[in-house]
Amino acid sequence: MNSADTSVIFTKAMVQSKMKEPVVVCFGGVAVEAKLKQKLKTLPELPGCYIYRDKKGAILYIGKSKNLKQRVKSYFTKKQMGKTARLVHNIYDFELIITDTEQEALMLEMTLIMKYQPPFNVMLKDEIQYIYLKITNEKNPHLELTKEIAKDGAHYFGPYASRYKAEETLELLQKIYPLCHCNGKKGRPCFYYHIGMCIGPCARDVTKEEYEAQINKITNFLNGGYRDVRNDIEARMHRQIENLEFERAKENHEMLHVLERVTEKKKVWPRDFYHRNLINFVEHDQFCAIQLVFVRNGAIVGRSSKVFEFVGEVNDMIESFLMAFYNHPNHLRPKELLVPDQLDAKLLARSLDIKVRIPKKGEKKILLEQLQKDAQIVLDAHLKMLHYAEQKDE
Repeated sequence: MNSADTSVIFTKAMVQSKMKEPVVVCFGGVAVEAKLKQKLKTLPELPGCYIYRDKKGAILYIGKSKNLKQRVKSYFTKKQMGKTARLVHNIYDFELIITDTEQEALMLEMTLIMKYQPPFNVMLKDEIQYIYLKITNEKNPHLELTKEIAKDGAHYFGPYASRYKAEETLELLQKIYPLCHCNGKKGRPCFYYHIGMCIGPCARDVTKEEYEAQINKITNFLNGGYRDVRNDIEARMHRQIENLEFERAKENHEMLHVLERVTEKKKVWPRDFYHRNLINFVEHDQFCAIQLVFVRNGAIVGRSSKVFEFVGEVNDMIESFLMAFYNHPNHLRPKELLVPDQLDAKLLARSLDIKVRIPKKGEKKILLEQLQKDAQIVLDAHLKMLHYAEQKDE
């Protein structure tokens, strides 16, 4: 590389990651337009990240590629439009960070985007705060709803499609398999202990084994063991009828109706108790619509729909989006992620440390295709609104 012609400076970038220190190649001191051809000849055909800056040195955009030469060159040699055209117009300087693999590049890109928040990157703004059911990790564990996931040893389940359904589920579990529902101090039994919604550390010594048994039953229910819960309620109701406890039997009969409501979800795979997410997308003129659904126990329990104007290649943007989404502190990673065949499933699996599959046939492929149709509808509506706004301004 000719340092006299390109003003190349070699430094070290210390990045908070498990990878080795990457080599940073900085091109500076001259406008991109003046030395473009000369700089492009020096670009390496290696994986890494590229950083675009404006005249003031502010970071405009951070991207990654398995071949930096091809990717960076494409910005200046192809006809660009929309957001990408605006980006290229403002680029004055750029840097390359060389990594050993594309996976390291993807992870480094996420780290840098989160740190610098560049204006031309698609930023993950969590407009939707998902609701989770939590079994706390403490001496007297209890059930609660939360929007935040912490590394505290607690059990988290969800996400839930609505707060109402989550609250109904919480109340049902407190009645069927109660945990602690008070401050846990032994003394005067709390109100919830008298009505059967507290396991009773306020009244007696509750063993660790008793809590574990209840937690196992709750976990089984939340992982799809609805039949066991129904059997428990029905058995309890029949015993109460035999003992002439009609009021209590009536309460359990009402609980069966609640059970039907909280488990009445859009079933897509009735005999599937796997936790997985699915994503698909469409793009047009540098706009992309994404559909992400959450499937728990064979039922769709939540959905996220987003439209972005993006820079560069759509596949890279989707991979970056998924990295940011699943590294968000309040998003649980599923056991499995289903993606369309445009994406690099192996790269995502290694980077996210989850199973990533591309369905080739069957129900899962059909659902993925439906998500693509849904994304197309959302994107068409978004582009029509933009067109309407442009006509109104004229």
